[in-house]
Amino acid sequence: MNLEGFFDPRTSTITYLVWDGDTRDAVIVDPVLDYDPIRIRVHDESVARLLARIREHRLTLHWILETHVHADHLSGADLLRRRTGARVAISRHITAVQEVFAGLLQLGPEFSRDGRQFDRLVADGDRLEAGALQIGALETPGHTPACLTWQIGNAVFTGDALFMPDQGTGRCDFPSGSAEQLYASIRRLYALPDETRVFVGHDYQPGGREVRWETTIGQQKASNVQLRHETSREQFVAWRTARDQTLNVPNLLFQSLQVNLCAGALPLPTEGRRFLRLPLNLFDGEVPG
Repeated sequence: MNLEGFFDPRTSTITYLVWDGDTRDAVIVDPVLDYDPIRIRVHDESVARLLARIREHRLTLHWILETHVHADHLSGADLLRRRTGARVAISRHITAVQEVFAGLLQLGPEFSRDGRQFDRLVADGDRLEAGALQIGALETPGHTPACLTWQIGNAVFTGDALFMPDQGTGRCDFPSGSAEQLYASIRRLYALPDETRVFVGHDYQPGGREVRWETTIGQQKASNVQLRHETSREQFVAWRTARDQTLNVPNLLFQSLQVNLCAGALPLPTEGRRFLRLPLNLFDGEVPG
């Protein structure tokens, strides 16, 4: 198995291109669609970089794998799907996330809440085939109820469940998030062999160190700053809950959700233009009169 990570410095996201060296079968995990919030501009630099690498290695892209509905960057899944014919897969629990945020964002009856925007809704233990690549799905909720860890060979792609050991774990304060669930999910990952390779969804470079995205289950159990092998459920839940109370809302929360709930598809145009909805004072009370 061959693997390459692509770091997006704007959102600290890592996208992965995984392929079989013999058959050239490939998948992508968590692609990014570039968004400039100042100019309110969407562009395809990150997707174009992936496509260039696919052409360079003469790969056939079968699946675009989402670990969850991202709240901090727009997904490039739909653009990749339209340009390559690959299919998009996500957890079956996407429907619960769609239901919650359709209400908060008042997306209206025209917004489908049954996950049909995606090509495959995956349950725990399901397997996908990408030619010679065999892909397993592990439900790892907590950051969101629809988080999946994808397993390919001896590698797992954990999204926002696990970060690098010096960063810790994902936040759990989004609607339907749960520190208790995240603890159980990470314990499930810690039951994998210590040599299992772990590829994380973000790296925020604590202390200004160089970007990293690969570790192992053994390293996580030994040195994760928030959840080591000996950390109790009560300790983690207390720490995670206190930490989450200090965090700001992600900068691109509303822009990301409106796109990512639809597998990365941008809103349909109205009179030739596309619009994103931004609710005012959603977390801070009424708008002053």
